Amino acid sequence: MMGLAGVQENGNGEMGLSLGGKNKYKRMDSQLIDDYDDSHDLQDEDCRSSSRNYVMACAIFASLNNVLLGYDVGVMSGAVIFIQEDLKITEVQQEILVGILSIVSLFGSLAGGRTSDIIGRKWTMALASVIFQVGAAVMTLAPSFEILMIGRLLAGVGIGFGVMIAPVYIAEISPTVSRGSLTSFPEIFINIGILLGYVSNYAFSGLPVHINWRIMLAVGILPSIFIGFALFIIPESPRWLVMQNRIEEARSVLLKTNENKREVEERLAEILIAAGMTNGEKHEEKAVWRELLNPSPPLRRMLVTGFGIQCFQQITGIDATVYYSPEIFSVAGVKGNSKLLAATVAVGVTKTVFILFAIFLIDKLGRKPLLYISTIGMTICLFSLALTLSLPGSGQIGTALAVLFVCGNVAFFSVGMGPVCWVLTSEIFPLRVRAQASALGAVGNRVSSGLVAMSFLSVSRAITVAGTFFIFSAISALSVVFVYALVPETKGKSLEQIELLFKDKHEWQGSEVELGDVEQLVPKE
Repeated sequence: MMGLAGVQENGNGEMGLSLGGKNKYKRMDSQLIDDYDDSHDLQDEDCRSSSRNYVMACAIFASLNNVLLGYDVGVMSGAVIFIQEDLKITEVQQEILVGILSIVSLFGSLAGGRTSDIIGRKWTMALASVIFQVGAAVMTLAPSFEILMIGRLLAGVGIGFGVMIAPVYIAEISPTVSRGSLTSFPEIFINIGILLGYVSNYAFSGLPVHINWRIMLAVGILPSIFIGFALFIIPESPRWLVMQNRIEEARSVLLKTNENKREVEERLAEILIAAGMTNGEKHEEKAVWRELLNPSPPLRRMLVTGFGIQCFQQITGIDATVYYSPEIFSVAGVKGNSKLLAATVAVGVTKTVFILFAIFLIDKLGRKPLLYISTIGMTICLFSLALTLSLPGSGQIGTALAVLFVCGNVAFFSVGMGPVCWVLTSEIFPLRVRAQASALGAVGNRVSSGLVAMSFLSVSRAITVAGTFFIFSAISALSVVFVYALVPETKGKSLEQIELLFKDKHEWQGSEVELGDVEQLVPKE
């Protein structure tokens, strides 16, 4: 009898008891196991769904500040037409008014890195919202250009805080598998804000000149009100909590954002190592800026990649295209304020729709392929736009082509350069310097944006709008080379594993999509 009894393995790799050739008992055991597994699968699926929804809600609320930046960019493109008419400002004042926000926002971004390390990522977002609200209110009530500029300066500082901290917070709270798409949310919300700004221009343009631009600017206060409610929902970043030695709170947050308890403990252990707290100690905060000013070779590579990609995002002319789209379309042959503003709405819709492609592709296709598609597509569209604007007497066909190429440029930007830039700079830096290094990247972005926005009209007068876009297309071509040479693929790797990419100079320089599987990232003994 004992020779007839044995243990068999069923088709699912489970062990079942059998007697002779009959599987009666095995089937009963398998059924119990199957029922148990089905029950656990349902529980796991519910847990995964709950974690996904929670993380997504956090990402959405953290991105609300970015609506403010987008709205300001979009609304100012039309509002400045009426501000110029109402306050009688000069062309130089117009350039300063448009571009100064980006320049001033760099102070917010610089302060944001340090502030977020002191008071936390969450409350830095709150501070950004309050400062912007005050600035928007001053702009709305401004009786003169000087008061308008004061409000603009305050709004710029608030935007600088918000733009810098949102991607860092989302990257630190997101599971590895969905970090790319979730960290794209700030860029999505910038696009939504731009579209809302364009729609606001079109909706209120029929009101009297001394009222319409004030209402346009006042509407920008509304998104920041929702941020107050968000503070009661979103948790603090688990990585910041670890830096403050609040380990249990960090574990609690990780459990809410990750359904796998074992993975939570592994991730917490990685964060503790990255924060330098495995021996109960943490790096001195005063050492952060010293390390950034005198970086190690791996950190230098990170800074070159992060700062460079942020600058290329702006010096390819995206903000000039968005801020001055009415002027560009006017040169292309579109006549009348209503038609000009309607054409800018088309740009806003295109920019918003195509960012959705990035959300679905960034964690599947990867960061680097999207950057290739984006930079090559932008180069073609910018060159084609410049060529179209330089041909005299092209008529309605030329006008239609110009609108098409502007929309094509913002579409390719939204697919890659727009969102991936912020994703990369939020995930490539080590935890101990992440906030302040990301702030440096944001400063490069804001300075580049401000310089382009403040010089576009003057440069266009000197070398024509077509000549300006020829320059943008050449810079965009250089960005393709930059991506090939200096940007690694970070898809599917934890924040702690990404650090190892930059420690291997060969991998960093090769920077192909196939860059190291997780097994290849294990440090060699």
